[in-house]
Amino acid sequence: MDRWQGIKHVVVVGLGMTGLSVVNYLRKYHADVSLRVIDTRVSPPGADQLPDDVALHCGSWQIEWLLAADLVVTNPGIALATPEIQQVLAADIPVVGDIELFAWHVNKPVIAITGSNGKSTVTDLTGVMANAAGVKTAVGGNIGVAALDLFEQDAELYVLELSSFQLETTSSLPLVAAAYLNLSEDHMDRYEHRIELYGAAKQRIFLNAQAAVVNADEPATHPIHTVDNVLSFGFEESADYTTKSLDGQEWLVAKEQPILPVSDLSLVGRHNVANVLTVLALLDAAHIDSTPALDTLKSYTGLTHRCQVVADNQGIKWVNDSKATNVASTLAALSGLSLQGKLYLLVGGVGKGADFTPLAPVFATLPVELCCFGRDGEQFMPLHPSATYYESMEEIIQSIKPTLQSGDMVLLSPACASFDQFNSFVHRGEVFAALAKQYA
Repeated sequence: MDRWQGIKHVVVVGLGMTGLSVVNYLRKYHADVSLRVIDTRVSPPGADQLPDDVALHCGSWQIEWLLAADLVVTNPGIALATPEIQQVLAADIPVVGDIELFAWHVNKPVIAITGSNGKSTVTDLTGVMANAAGVKTAVGGNIGVAALDLFEQDAELYVLELSSFQLETTSSLPLVAAAYLNLSEDHMDRYEHRIELYGAAKQRIFLNAQAAVVNADEPATHPIHTVDNVLSFGFEESADYTTKSLDGQEWLVAKEQPILPVSDLSLVGRHNVANVLTVLALLDAAHIDSTPALDTLKSYTGLTHRCQVVADNQGIKWVNDSKATNVASTLAALSGLSLQGKLYLLVGGVGKGADFTPLAPVFATLPVELCCFGRDGEQFMPLHPSATYYESMEEIIQSIKPTLQSGDMVLLSPACASFDQFNSFVHRGEVFAALAKQYA
């Protein structure tokens, strides 16, 4: 089936990394279509990299262009509920995202991962282990490289991290294996404060999947669409990929087969044990023997900005968990923390309509000093008697530095998005790491 039949006029909505990847892909593989770009920002990132012969409209919508299109390719940051996109859909003009274009083109096996938390680590580790097992693997999507840019790599397998935003406009992605890790409140401003709408978007990952990898502990991750092969991970005894005590040691177990002692992992935390179990399930589902990659698994320390120790001086640990952009991520970071002294926890930013109260019972069990900052930082103030509000992260560090003692930990795990004071969670983490090195 030629998906491009009859498509002569394409409008790309939204520039940035994803929009540019769409433009470059269309110029290379579908050079016969006419191409226009709309971005409602006055000075969109990437405008200077746009080819001169591609028309660009900035600063507002251009409805005439949209309604004259045969296909609209929209950035995942733009909700389908946006009135202008609704006009396009009402005119029976198809609206897709870059992942759907990827689906139309791809002819190699694809593994994809979604979930509220942990998907970046699972995606990265799946790619690392597949490569170590001898399968040339390209990794991207919502992590690192835009999906369409992956076609520039010589790959035998693609591994994609997919957000709910990307999945909203994806309907035909063929997957050898799909993982849905977990579901917790996030992006509630996008989903009318209804977690079931958020969960339904993530369920779209299973639409064309040969195998589903699901969380045994979370029924919400189990496919509502028909999938022939369903594998579970988790700490339930019934899970296909779980842990078991053997000779006094906890082991990773795949379908009753012991794989590795948990103590051999460099990754820290129970959530990362679950992530490893997921990766083992995905590789099995994709018929990749993980045995040659086990040494790589042992030495894998995770991604930057995810519980990453950026300074350790005079017994004081500075930990960057800037990727914790929602409550569940911060809860995961706090789970099983080993502390000799006090925890200085930096929280705040853009809350995205989230309810932060589930953090309060956990704070109550920790020797914590709560350091709140950013646009929605004051929403954390009622959660612990130690809470103090600061205008910036630097103000926090300057204030707490004289009180730090050996055994203390300074942890950035904000439970919020970053775009009130930073370009991205990466930028926020880099600023924290620089401050840590300056004051450590």
